[in-house]
Amino acid sequence: MSKKDYYDVLGVNRDASDDDIKKAYRKLAMKYHPDRNPDSKEAEEKFKEVKEAYEVLSDSQKRGAYDQFGHAGVDPQAGAGGGAGFGGFGDFADIFSDIFGGGRSGGGGRSNVYRGADLRYNMEISLEEAARGCEKQIRIPSHEECEVCHGSGAKPGTQPKTCTTCGGHGQVRMSQGFFSIQQTCPTCHGTGKQISDPCTSCHGAGQKKTNKTLNVKIPPGVDEGDRIRLSGEGEPGQNGGPSGDLYVVTHIKPHPVFQRDGMDLHCEMPISFSTAALGGEVEIPTLDGMAKVKIAAETQSGRVYRLRGKGVKAVRGADYGDLHCHVVVETPVKLTDRQKELLREFDAISQGDVATHNPRSKSFMDKLKDFFG
Repeated sequence: MSKKDYYDVLGVNRDASDDDIKKAYRKLAMKYHPDRNPDSKEAEEKFKEVKEAYEVLSDSQKRGAYDQFGHAGVDPQAGAGGGAGFGGFGDFADIFSDIFGGGRSGGGGRSNVYRGADLRYNMEISLEEAARGCEKQIRIPSHEECEVCHGSGAKPGTQPKTCTTCGGHGQVRMSQGFFSIQQTCPTCHGTGKQISDPCTSCHGAGQKKTNKTLNVKIPPGVDEGDRIRLSGEGEPGQNGGPSGDLYVVTHIKPHPVFQRDGMDLHCEMPISFSTAALGGEVEIPTLDGMAKVKIAAETQSGRVYRLRGKGVKAVRGADYGDLHCHVVVETPVKLTDRQKELLREFDAISQGDVATHNPRSKSFMDKLKDFFG
């Protein structure tokens, strides 16, 4: 099978400059690198193809021979998978480092600039606070610049020196076989500096642990497990990197009356035996105060009365949930003799027409008879 034209492989014109060829190679090598495309045979083949093309076109002698004689003008083993290695080795090492991290420092070397870690703070709030919104103050651990060395980490009157291991780059190149990768300098740990006489106050860290107080605004409608992000309030970055974020996670305390289900609230509504039978009006609590509910005559336990808009406001939007009141008919307790006498009289009267006065009981007894034949 004939090989593709090397210029077409890199996507450059035949009169492309060395810089254009190098840029095209870096772009394609990063795109098809096996570590970015695991288990992709197609990407692996593309990566080998790009390496082979760059190895020829980046060498002025090989490029001249290729321009004059085509593929026959260059060594057939130059781009073979087994003997070629990695063409443009220094550039490949740079690309390898670009893929796996490391940022350019001002002097052309590399330094480890890392974003600070994100932090989590668990905040417990009441159902009322979650429904209406509130503002809370929290104290979290933090770091501040050392007031003695002003962040340098060195004892006053001295200065950090350029790391002798990495030359101030923060990284060192490790070679093994045909691989060459960059890693964090083991001496300065990526800072590019060495402190021979550390500050006695911060012990060379340049910063000291402290606590800071933050105001957290809780929007109306937050629910269990919702997160509120405070940008830049996490751990500080390393070597000039940005700080992480602080995530405040809300936890709702159990409420003595209401149970929450999203935007809706649920509560039990105990009513007396006589109110359930004759109907009436009862008062129930809501998050906005007391409300009256009209109870229909002959109400049974388990019936639900819904009060629209008496639930929790949506976090986004102006909608409100509902309050669902679950009827519980309460059996009277600690009866007087007179109350017991009246109830026995009532029961005796009711037994004359069970189907009319106790339809559920009549239906249940009929089902039992059918079940036992």
